[in-house]
Parts: sequence; C-alpha cells; structure tokens
Amino acid sequence: MSSSAMLQPEPAPIVACTISRDVQNFDLLIDDMETELGESWGDLSFEDAVAFLDQPEANQLEFVAIAIDDHDEERLTDIGSLIGMANERGIKVILIAEEVSPIALHQLLRMGAGDFIPYPLPEGELHAAIERLRRPAPEATADHSDVPDELRTTIKATGDRNGVVLPVHGLAGGTGATTLAVNLAWELANVEKDTPPRVCLIDLDLQFGTTSTYLDLPRRDSVYELLSDTASMDNDSFMQALLTFEDKLHVLTAPAEVLPLDLIGPEDITRLLETARSNFDYVVIDMPSTLVAWTETVLHLAHVYFATMELDMRSAQNTLRMIRALKSEELPYEKLRYVLNRAPKFTDLTGKGRVKRMAESLDITIELQLPDGGKPVTQSGDHGLPLQETAAKNPMRKEIQKLAQSVHAVNQVAETGR
Repeated sequence: MSSSAMLQPEPAPIVACTISRDVQNFDLLIDDMETELGESWGDLSFEDAVAFLDQPEANQLEFVAIAIDDHDEERLTDIGSLIGMANERGIKVILIAEEVSPIALHQLLRMGAGDFIPYPLPEGELHAAIERLRRPAPEATADHSDVPDELRTTIKATGDRNGVVLPVHGLAGGTGATTLAVNLAWELANVEKDTPPRVCLIDLDLQFGTTSTYLDLPRRDSVYELLSDTASMDNDSFMQALLTFEDKLHVLTAPAEVLPLDLIGPEDITRLLETARSNFDYVVIDMPSTLVAWTETVLHLAHVYFATMELDMRSAQNTLRMIRALKSEELPYEKLRYVLNRAPKFTDLTGKGRVKRMAESLDITIELQLPDGGKPVTQSGDHGLPLQETAAKNPMRKEIQKLAQSVHAVNQVAETGR
C-alpha cells in the first residue's frame, strides 16, 4: 500500500442535511452550514430525503434543515411527513422559510419542526438555532427547574369562573399601555385584603412584549409550546405556563423568542382567553399596537377595551384611523375607553382646553386621564416592580388605583345584582 493512500483522511461523518427543492436558492444557508459544520453535512431533495430517512444511515444525523419558500406551500403535507419521519428517528428539525404565509408556517411548526429561522438568514441565527437544539431536551430541564420555586403558580385550576376581560392597546408607541396593563392588574390583585380576586395578566405582544421586564419575570419556552398548540391546552397546562408575582398576580409572559403575530389565530385566542376567564376573576391583556387577525376576537371578548393615547398629533391621527377601521368592519368600537397618558395638570387650563378640543375633533370621550408620573414610572419598570411597591404616592399610581377600584365595584354590582 502506498504512503499516500495510508495518509488519506477518512471522510467526515455526516451529522446534518439540508432538505429543499433546490438548495442553490438558499445560498446563505449553504455558507452558514459550511461555517458551522465544514464538510459534515449533505444536501437532499424532498424526494431523496424520504428514501434516505428510511435508511439506517439516517440515525447518525443530528438535525435536518428544511428550507422552503412560497412555491413549496402546495406540498405542505409532504413536508409535514418529512418532519414526522425525522421526529420519529430522534432527528431535530430546523425550518428555514422565505416568504411563507403565517398559516403555512404555523401548520409546519405544529407538525413538529423544532425551530424556525426566516430567510435571508439573520447573522448568527443558524448557529444559535443549532445551539438550542443541542441543549438537553425540555423534559429533562423543563419547567420544574427553569424558574425559582417562588415564581411558580401554585393555585389550582377551578374552571368555575367567568372573568372580566380587560385589554390595553397603545394607539401609539410610548403611550403607557404596558405600564397601565401591569399596574392595573396588580391593583386589581390587591383591591381587597380579605378576599382578593384572582387576576391573570397576559402579554399578547408576541414580538416585543415587556410585562416580564416590568415584573422581573423570566420568559419561558413553555409559553411558545402553549400558544403553538392551543388545541391540546387544558386548564392544568394553562396554569403551568403561568408565573406568579408575589404570589398574587399570575402572568403569561411573551414568548422567549420573537414570533410572527399571525402565528396564532382567532381560534387560538378564543381558547386561550376562555380558559383564562374560567380560572380568574380578571384577565388583563397587554395588546400589540399592531392590528392583527385576532384583534377582532379580543375586542368581542372584552368587557372594556382600554386605548392609551397622548396629547399629540400622532395619537390623534392613529385614534381616528382606529375608529374608522373598526367602523368599516362593523366591529364594536363603542367598547373602547380612551386613556390619556401624561395628561395636563389640574391648573394647566391651556392643556385642559387642548384635551377638550382633541376629544371634540375625534368625537370621543376621554374618560381617564393619567398624570405624568415622571422618572419614578421609568424606574419602577427598570426595577421590575409595580408602582404600588416603589412609588405608592405617585399621582399616576393613584389614578390607576382608582380605576381598579371602580372596575371592581362595577363588577361586584354586576355579580350581586345590587
């Protein structure tokens, strides 16, 4: 045997494969796979992948990256079958999608894709996805150890409530929607000392929701698992996805990863909110500022729909556009209750006049005016505590406390009929 043959290195074992209609359509994926795995990966067409996954050699694969675009949506069933075959063999699946509809993406994720990356690939995102897949399985680490004991919800599901749904929607950025949602939920949870109501705060801003930041709570993978398969959700699984703040307020945070707002649909939202209502007296929702397909669902289920705004042109224009959109679809726009944040002080007659003219020009009633809470409001959010805990005498906190007391009083009258 020649010395050159003896020195010939063995081919690197294949630990991953791309699966696509034509991998040349995903040149950035090729570059990233070579960067991450060198020569330890291969490429398969959809047809070849079916045959390969039936071979014993497939058991050596760590993961497959299935790359699709809008032209592949007509073969979702076949792609779903490939995902199922990979899962049966313990092979992780990363879904790479370019211009694929949210509905199709949702279906494939529910079929068992372990992770999703949009194409063109963001820098470093394939590396991060591979690292996530290499972590211990969720069952091994999961919700029994990813949060401290004091943050786990200990109350049991009852299923016998008929909770009041209170969404909060910011009509412009920075109008205090999350601040109002978090502090209103906390005030409701403390509205009675002897028999406090059960309150649930749900963050439906799936992309950049910050209720977890405002309450210093971790984001959990179980939230994504719950939202991606609401058909399998029951009272117990819903309660297990919640975190508790000071053992009084129960919170469904936004998911750990940025997700498409259309990942969930109206049916998912209906199941989620009906489950929450059946277990809590009040369900406060922090809504995304964007209107999506399920905004209508939340509006129909809401008892009162708070819309936060400020005394400026952007808020006025957005309010007008919101009203027109709801009226054009014949939706119950009369449920909206307008909340003016950073309202003029009582002695500011000029500011009061501007508020009146703004309300008249929009043909609305501004029922709640929150004074400017100043730096303590920002500091409260940074410290992960409600205003009641950090600045109890803050004028903004006092108005939110009055609102909570009013909401609770009206609800009590409705329940007792007196």
